[in-house]
Amino acid sequence: MTGRLAGTKVPALLASLLVVLFMGAPAFAQMATPDASAMAGVPLPAGDVPDASVTVRVLRERMGNNISGQPVTLRVGTESRTATTDGQGRAQFTGLPVGASVQATTSVDGEVLTSQEFPVPAKGGIRVALISGIQKVADAEKAAAAAGAKEPARPGVVEFGPESRLIFEFQNDTLTVFYILDVVNNARTPIDIGGPIIMELPTGASGVSVMAGSSPTASVRGDILTITGPFAPGKTSAQVGFSLPQVGSASTIQQKWPIALAQLFVATEKVGAMQMSSPQLTDTREMASEGQPFIMGTGGRINAGDTVSVNLSGMPAHSLWPRDVALVAAALIFAVGLWMAVSPKAARASEDAKLETRRERLLADVVGLERKRRQQPLSAADEARLQRLTSDLEKVMAALDLGPKAGTQDAVA
Repeated sequence: MTGRLAGTKVPALLASLLVVLFMGAPAFAQMATPDASAMAGVPLPAGDVPDASVTVRVLRERMGNNISGQPVTLRVGTESRTATTDGQGRAQFTGLPVGASVQATTSVDGEVLTSQEFPVPAKGGIRVALISGIQKVADAEKAAAAAGAKEPARPGVVEFGPESRLIFEFQNDTLTVFYILDVVNNARTPIDIGGPIIMELPTGASGVSVMAGSSPTASVRGDILTITGPFAPGKTSAQVGFSLPQVGSASTIQQKWPIALAQLFVATEKVGAMQMSSPQLTDTREMASEGQPFIMGTGGRINAGDTVSVNLSGMPAHSLWPRDVALVAAALIFAVGLWMAVSPKAARASEDAKLETRRERLLADVVGLERKRRQQPLSAADEARLQRLTSDLEKVMAALDLGPKAGTQDAVA
C-alpha cells in the first residue's frame, strides 16, 4: 500500500464513520464523535429522519452544547422557510420538494453560520450541524499553544487521545489497517518523555506508510512507527496505514501500546458474515451508512505496555489455488527462458504466442477495472491491482515490440 492510496482511502472511511456516529447510538456519539469542526455545515444522510426532511442542529463551540430557541432559515430553491430549535438544539423542516437544492443558515452572537448546499433526498432525510465559535476556540488554542511552545520542554507524560482510532478494511484477501492517532499533551509547555514514541506494528505489516495530515515528527521504517518529541501542547497527529495480506477467514491483530491510550475505539467495514471481538472492547455493535454496514467497538483506557487484541472472523477468504497456479506459471516462464537462451530462433514463435495470450488477458483485466472505476471509486486493493496490471501490460507490449525486429533481422540474415 502506498502513501497515495492511504491518503485517498482513509478520508472516505472516516466520512462514512462520521455519518454513522452522528446518526447513531448516543453512547457512540458521546464517546467517539470526531471534532466538531469536521461536522460543521456538512449534510449527513440519516435514515431515522422522515423522507424529504432536513434537521438542523445549532450548537455553541462543541457537540452537546445545544442552543435552543434559535431561529434557523432553510433556503429551498428561490424560497425560504424558518423554524426554531427545540431543547435539543434541533430545527426540523419536513415535506420538502425532492431534489430541490437547500441550504441552512442561522446567526449566533453576530456570527453567520451556513451549511453546504445539498439536494433533498427522496428516501430518508438529512442532518446538518451549525456550530458557532469554532474559529474563536481554534484561534485561542493556537495562541495558547504558540505561547507555550516557546517555553523550555520539561519532563512529563503524554498519551494517545480519545479521538484516536483503529480502522480495518478487508478486501481481496487483504486486511488494510489504518491507525489514526493523536498524541495529546495537556500541559501548557512542551513535554519531553525522555525519547521518541516507538510503536512496533503488528506482525506481517507490509507497505507501511505515513499518511497526509501527520506531523512531520512521525516517520516509519519497516514496521516501526516513530514519533519524535518533545511534544508541543495540544495534539500531535500520526496517521499510518499498512496491509496484512492473505489473512484468511479469521485473523487476530495484536498491538502493544508504547504509551497510554485514553480510550479504545475500533471500527471495520463489515464484509459478508464478518464479526469483530476483543477482550478490551466493552461495547460492540453494528451500524449502517447508506447501505454500508460497519462494526464499531469502544473500550476503556489502555495503559502503556498493554496489548490490544482484535479478533476478526467470518471474512470471505478465497482459495489459494490462484497463487499456486501463478507460482507454477512463473516456474514455466523461467524454464521457457532457459530454453530460449539455448535455442532462441526455435522458441520465438512459441514465446510470441504466449505473449499475445498474456497481453489479451491483461488488457481484459485492465478494461474491467476501468469500467468498474466509472461506476464507483475503486478500493485501495483494486487501485493497487490496476497499477500492477498496467505495469505488466506495458512490459508485455514492449516485449512484443521487440519480437518483429528480431524476426526481421533473422530473415535478412
